[in-house]
Amino acid sequence: MKVNIVDIPQKNIYEAELKISGKHIESIVKLGPENPALSYALPGFIDAHVHIESSMLTPAQFARLAVVHGTVATVSDPHEIGNVLGLPGVDFMIEDGKRVPFKFCFGAPSCVPATVFETAGAVIDAEQVGQLLSRDDIGYLAEVMNFPGVLNEDPDMMAKISWAKHYNKVVDGHAPGLRGEAAKLYASNGISTDHECFTYDEAREKIDYGVKILIREGSAAKNFEALIPLIAEFPEKIMFCSDDKHPDNLVEGHINVLIKRALASGYDIWNILLAACINPVLHYSLPVGLLKTGDAADFVLIDNLQDFNLLETWIDGEQVAKNGISNIPDLKSAHLNHFDCDFKTAADFALNNEYAREGRNEVRVIEAFDGQLITGQAIEQLIVSNKTIESDPEIDVLKIVVVNRYQNAKPAVAFIKNFGLKEGAIASSVAHDSHNIIAVGVNDELIYQAVNLIIGAKGGVAAVGNGEEKLLPLPIAGLMSDEDGYKVAASYTEIDQFVKKELKATLQSPFMTLSFMALLVIPSLKLSDKGLFDGDNFRFVPLSI
Repeated sequence: MKVNIVDIPQKNIYEAELKISGKHIESIVKLGPENPALSYALPGFIDAHVHIESSMLTPAQFARLAVVHGTVATVSDPHEIGNVLGLPGVDFMIEDGKRVPFKFCFGAPSCVPATVFETAGAVIDAEQVGQLLSRDDIGYLAEVMNFPGVLNEDPDMMAKISWAKHYNKVVDGHAPGLRGEAAKLYASNGISTDHECFTYDEAREKIDYGVKILIREGSAAKNFEALIPLIAEFPEKIMFCSDDKHPDNLVEGHINVLIKRALASGYDIWNILLAACINPVLHYSLPVGLLKTGDAADFVLIDNLQDFNLLETWIDGEQVAKNGISNIPDLKSAHLNHFDCDFKTAADFALNNEYAREGRNEVRVIEAFDGQLITGQAIEQLIVSNKTIESDPEIDVLKIVVVNRYQNAKPAVAFIKNFGLKEGAIASSVAHDSHNIIAVGVNDELIYQAVNLIIGAKGGVAAVGNGEEKLLPLPIAGLMSDEDGYKVAASYTEIDQFVKKELKATLQSPFMTLSFMALLVIPSLKLSDKGLFDGDNFRFVPLSI
């Protein structure tokens, strides 16, 4: 085929005859200067850190949507399903991904469970991490979220890092807000990346410590605007990632959207393409071609370097997408799961405090921030009636609950503000990282209805209110569906719009934000199935002041 070759390392564009033989590029014969009448060929795009499970799709279905946007590979941490099913869950992700022409690089989960302060469905210990890292189909040690364990030289955590060094595989980091000597010590233990920086200064400091920065723009956490200036200063130290991306957002776009935004902001195209196409391949030693003779034929065709519209995506010499249509088939998968709890009643979510006085009492409240995974810690005056503390939608303080889905146990109950929900309740079995059931609502009756929809389906996202019930089942580990990805995205969009329009939620992505309110390793205040947790000091704290 005749195309304009976009040679990123040489910062050059020229017309050429590109020949493919089998899975590889047989030759690239230069014909002359750039020909604007031809399409432009460049290496495919890489998502440098993503949890496939957060798309609510199996790897096979994820790939089917991603290739339309020019993505040819992902660096994927399977710790979501690992927390539910352990090693069998990791094996499921790898084998499902092998069924389609797409290049998944799965890591060995380093933190299953993420902490000892919650109930997960499985444990992956240091010995098992070593077994995973010995495999050719495991590319790296996935994000080391337990940064206190690294700083305090926890034996289990250090053993996992040692296994990665033994097998010469890179170690991914996760240290939101960590600065100064603590960040320097964390990086010195072999941590090579961080996707959790939410300020320029934090990221700039970590680069000085030898850490590469992944600019994240997902469905909930959006750090592009704060971090994109780094690409002009440290182009070889930057990569793009989504981390967690819901199906509706995946239909809209992927790494290609970040490329377009960076271009529109005036950043150098060669630096942008280094981050999107080259740096992840080199850092993780991905088996992805870089548009050179003899390489795997992994590339995309675009219309021009200004509009950057995707025309075709090729992986291993196979055209996997053309003009917005995926050529990857709609494949079904095995339904693995771990779900064992009984239906709940409204009384299970009543919050009784025999010491509370009638009227308003001071209560510690989770403060959610739109577009961020970090939370604040607020003190609010909530009404106590008959020794029971109630939600107060008028001041946007709602009850939030976490229900152990692996065994019958008393639900944990607390309060959250800034959700904006005026009616109803929403619930989900996607609750990072242990994936118990999490729900928020204006009263106990609606919360228990939403929770029971999840229990009945053994996984999913649900919303109730105004006399209606909405449910998107996620039968695989309570995290994913193997239905057609576009249909799942449409179903998710329907329930998301119901929550925003009918229940009056004000967050950009209410389900994604909800799913992170149980992630204890991101400060400041979160809720596990065992209680309210202070992520700054790594300890449980009481609800009442």
